[in-house]
Amino acid sequence: NGYNGEIGVVHALPTKYPYDPSNPKDVRAAELEDIIHNKFILDATYLGKYSRETMEGVQHILSVNGGKLDITDEDYATLDAAKDLNDFLGINYYMSDWMRGYEGESEITHNATGDKGGSKYQLKGVGQREFDIDVPRTDWDWMIYPQGLYDQIMRVIKDYPNYHKIYVTENGLGYKDEFDEERKTVDDDARIDYVKKHLEVIADAIRDGANVKGYFLWSLMDVFSWSNGYEKRYGLFYVDFDTQERYPKKSAYWYKALAESKEIK
Repeated sequence: NGYNGEIGVVHALPTKYPYDPSNPKDVRAAELEDIIHNKFILDATYLGKYSRETMEGVQHILSVNGGKLDITDEDYATLDAAKDLNDFLGINYYMSDWMRGYEGESEITHNATGDKGGSKYQLKGVGQREFDIDVPRTDWDWMIYPQGLYDQIMRVIKDYPNYHKIYVTENGLGYKDEFDEERKTVDDDARIDYVKKHLEVIADAIRDGANVKGYFLWSLMDVFSWSNGYEKRYGLFYVDFDTQERYPKKSAYWYKALAESKEIK
């Protein structure tokens, strides 16, 4: 007699690529970053265990950093019992990463200011992220790569066929919006382009066999960011944080038309 709803799990799944696909160290760095960021979670959720490749990668990272993994037989039994119970997989996707081989100590600098080039990601035993590549990126060094969402969805349906269905539960562009005081709006064509291209690759994934059932844009209106404060804006509606007035951006009208027509254009 309970609510006839769905229960699933949501993961942030940025796709990982080698900076130089012909360099074995870069390829391995991308594999290890994918294991620690994505496969360690996806394996547990949908396989009910860790694949040999995933476990070898995790053990390598832990051994280099002086850690250990403590998983009991009871833990594995719980994972195995739950592996087919998720009604859906929610994918939060904003960006992809390009990895290079790296042998040094860990050093991570989070770009919280929006000054492009302020990020550093070097993880001992894994690799380093390369930001200076021929891919657009935001002022916060998030690489804009819609193809990465397609590749991630297709990986899920190939490696985890018991995923049942997918919702893209977060996707959107954080931007330094310039508010037009006279017109009371924002001409955020970059946001429209970002969302449009991601919707197009979702449509491609559906055409190629993925059971994607929904898309949730981040976000309806500008909100507070725990790491970036109020400067980084994601909303379809511009918020004046002093007065709390809300104004539809150009993207709001575009998204309204898209939702009504169900056509990506």
